Amino acid sequence: ADGAPGSLLAIAGAMRAAGLLLAWALLHAAASQQCHPSGPGGVLRFTDRHAEIQVPALHRVPSPLDPLYGLVRSCLDLIQQNPLPTELLRTALNDPGSVRTSQVVQYELGYVVCAAVALLFTVAVPVAGMCFCYCRSRRRCGGRLRAHRRSLGCRRRCLLACLSFTSLIILISVTFALVTSQRVKGQMEPGLGAVPSTLRTLRQHLANVPQGVQMVVDKFEVPRRQIISDLGGKRGAGQHPELGPGLGDVLTALGCLAGLSRSVGLSIHGQLKAMTYAALEDLQDRARDLQTSVHHLQIVHRTARALAAARAELEPALRERRSRVVQLLDDPRCTSCASALGRARSLELGADYGKVPSVEKVLKALHGLPRSDFAEMIRQGNGTFNSIPELAVERMAQVIQDLRGDLARTAEKVQSIADGFPLHDYTQPVSEALLKAEERSQPYLREAQRFERYRWIAGMVLCSIILLILLCNVTGMALGAYGLSKREDPSDYECRGEAGAKFLLVGVGLAFLFSWLLILLVFATFLVGGNIQTLVCRNWVNQEIYKFIDTPGNLPPSMNLTRQLNLRRDSNLSSTYRECKGGAGLWEVLQLDRSYDLDEHLKTPRYTADFQKRLGDFTVNLGDVRLLRSEGRQDLEAFARSGVDEVDYGRFQEEMKNPVVQTSLPGLARNLEGLQKMQVSGGAGSGGGPSAHGAVLTPCAPQRNGTVAGRLAAEARALWHMQNSTVQSQEALVAKLGESVQFLARLAPHLKERVKRTLATTASVEARLPLQAQQILRQELGCFTRKELRYFAQYLSWVGQTLREDVASCQPLATALDNGRVILCDRIADPWNAFWFSLGCCTFFLIPSIIFAVRLTKHFRPIRNRLISTGSEETCPFHIPRVTALKL
Repeated sequence: ADGAPGSLLAIAGAMRAAGLLLAWALLHAAASQQCHPSGPGGVLRFTDRHAEIQVPALHRVPSPLDPLYGLVRSCLDLIQQNPLPTELLRTALNDPGSVRTSQVVQYELGYVVCAAVALLFTVAVPVAGMCFCYCRSRRRCGGRLRAHRRSLGCRRRCLLACLSFTSLIILISVTFALVTSQRVKGQMEPGLGAVPSTLRTLRQHLANVPQGVQMVVDKFEVPRRQIISDLGGKRGAGQHPELGPGLGDVLTALGCLAGLSRSVGLSIHGQLKAMTYAALEDLQDRARDLQTSVHHLQIVHRTARALAAARAELEPALRERRSRVVQLLDDPRCTSCASALGRARSLELGADYGKVPSVEKVLKALHGLPRSDFAEMIRQGNGTFNSIPELAVERMAQVIQDLRGDLARTAEKVQSIADGFPLHDYTQPVSEALLKAEERSQPYLREAQRFERYRWIAGMVLCSIILLILLCNVTGMALGAYGLSKREDPSDYECRGEAGAKFLLVGVGLAFLFSWLLILLVFATFLVGGNIQTLVCRNWVNQEIYKFIDTPGNLPPSMNLTRQLNLRRDSNLSSTYRECKGGAGLWEVLQLDRSYDLDEHLKTPRYTADFQKRLGDFTVNLGDVRLLRSEGRQDLEAFARSGVDEVDYGRFQEEMKNPVVQTSLPGLARNLEGLQKMQVSGGAGSGGGPSAHGAVLTPCAPQRNGTVAGRLAAEARALWHMQNSTVQSQEALVAKLGESVQFLARLAPHLKERVKRTLATTASVEARLPLQAQQILRQELGCFTRKELRYFAQYLSWVGQTLREDVASCQPLATALDNGRVILCDRIADPWNAFWFSLGCCTFFLIPSIIFAVRLTKHFRPIRNRLISTGSEETCPFHIPRVTALKL
């Protein structure tokens, strides 16, 4: 039990030391931690982008006619298998007069063969039609069958099926022709109109570059406002007029609270407060130990002297009282007093506090302590430490103002991007080339539009004629078949069958009459569309056109695109197209990179060097905090040297185990009071007197001797008086002494160690506070610098991206070329070629339609001669007069 206080004291000291170590660990961890990652507020938003007219990208739209387009392209690839005629084109462009016809025929051999077929068709079909008319006039073609055969029904059904199938193919083909013709008409007008529109858009794109560059530069206001806000910019109520002056002041206060200096001060205070508060608390504990120890030592000194004096006064009175009580109890007249005699004889003094160690020397060493006001000292140290945020705001005010000035100078440097951007001089040749192309394209576009109008009219007329031919075929087959079903005798005349035959002959006549016009329209559109597909579109898709243009000598000097477009000397149209399509800037393809390096102008250190250097060179002392002044340190050192831990407090504790009086005065007094009231009762002896062995005390009657009884009562009262007046007061002093001795005994073993640790900790904290505060300052300024540099980097990255992809991008040029290919090849050439292909199918299928219609006409008219014999298939060679009333 005696070692328990010391153990608890040691545990408490160890816990305090562990707390200090934890504070240091947290401090070093906080000092070494990385900056907090930027949240959503750390990303700048540049919403107002350059709102110029862009060239919308066109794409091939999937269509149900894509299988037909693919079939036509396959046919054209089969007709024209030659690659791009580079030699022929070089000669045609540089010296048109030296082009040989044989070269053209050799390249266009497939088209020449098709032209021969078309010419043959154009001549043969009308000639055949004239021959047919001549035969009809001579009643040689399209007349009647001369004899009836059993196979006529099968032939008739076969001819009907063939003509129906041919008519169905023609109907499908003419439907495709009408659809594709209308699609060509719908795409031709906007496609031709897109050429000057795209050229004007490209010129506007180049003309708007300076305004776009200035707009991009003006957006530096976004990071500048954010950085000023992070610095703790002065925002007054005037900046928030809608909120009123009161709320404006509140926003001003909030803006100051969010500033750099306040943030640095709060960070230093937050990271150092655990260590500082732990040191102040430990110092407060040592000051409390000093004051309490002096108090308890004084109690020990006074109480020990008082107990020694009281013992000296009590000793003679107790000796006299013992002799009187022993004499009384030894009196023979005192009945049954022998039982209390032993207790009375042991009535002696107990604890002797004159033998305990003196603490007077210790008190002399601690005299006048504490000389310093520890409470005020701790309050001042705590107040100085807590004022670090306000001190940071005060001492960093000038550097904040200087940083604002650096931002203003940075804005002037950013303006140099727009002032030094030399794009206008380099884009002027491109603008002139685009304007010249727009002016020269107008006559060709008008001619193309006029030719397309004629093509559409001719196509609609000829498609209508084909539909009329189909109508005649269908009507003739329907009437003829109906007439055959109503005719009982094949030789009988039937008006509906005759009408069907005439409708078929009308269709045949129309086919002969307009077939040459059809083939001419087919060949004309085939020649134009086929060459566009095989010579332009196919080589455009596989980049052969760009390779031809890039090859030196292929184009005449007047068509040198590299010089006209002011491209780099080491570049060509193919590489320029790929660069523009990849999002390259105009300066990369217009030789601007030699006179204006955009990447060099967008390097972050170019604009942040002064800002970064000022923050890097800034230093301020924010951790000069005095926790313990010299007089306080001297008090604690005197406390440790006073000898409090050298006093033998065990002697005090051993002496306090002894009572003030060895025998209990209250117990002896109660025994005396009990003897006063006792009498002897027991068995009668032989003489009737009291028996020495069989007698017992019973409280039936008092002492028989009144004098003895009176003296017993008097001695009992005297013992009670001594207990209440003297012994109890000494016991109270002993209890008071025990409390003080217990505190001092618990404190003494660890006193020097605690004081030494407190002094070392306080000195270490005072020495490290400035260093740690400076380290945290550098860390916070580094984090702030990196954060603001990210704002600069975001802005400059956005500037580069906007100038390349939006303001000064050459991607619209590549988009315009791609749009031209989509319009010409996918939206015009594909339906154009599908139109002549469908119309050509109609034209060529008119030939079997004519044949089947002429052959079928004979089956719809009456048969001139009939075969009567059922056993032979041959016709009778003799003339048999016609009997009109004969019935078989």
